[in-house]
Amino acid sequence: MPARKPISKPQYEDLAAFRFELRRFLRFSEDAASAAGITPQQYQALLAIKGFPGRDHVTVGELAERLQIRHHSAVGLIDRLVLERLVKRDASATEDRRQVHILLSARGERVLADLATTHREELRLIGPELRALLQRVNQSDGPAAD
Repeated sequence: MPARKPISKPQYEDLAAFRFELRRFLRFSEDAASAAGITPQQYQALLAIKGFPGRDHVTVGELAERLQIRHHSAVGLIDRLVLERLVKRDASATEDRRQVHILLSARGERVLADLATTHREELRLIGPELRALLQRVNQSDGPAAD
């Protein structure tokens, strides 16, 4: 394996700045979800359901994978989302009938639409800085440390 090039002080600064900007966005997201009356994890779940490639529903296993949580944790999260009337369960009619589809309710659609709009506006504001930092972080031929 070839020797790795040492990381320079400016490269550490770029990595730290990128991490800081990501964390600021995550904090923004957490605060926006709380202001909308839901938890950050509930927002992430709504977004994962609506944003699932090719369809507007997920299975419990797919949601667990998208959120990187255990299956039983996803079940508990879905139970709370159902209680809040943000999602509904729907038994598959055409596929395996044991398979349960999780989809957004009308209320979940409204909450998600408002939050997604807010998030897109924030990303428009911070996007140029994130792109510049990511470009600097990805530059592989930066100066080596002395």
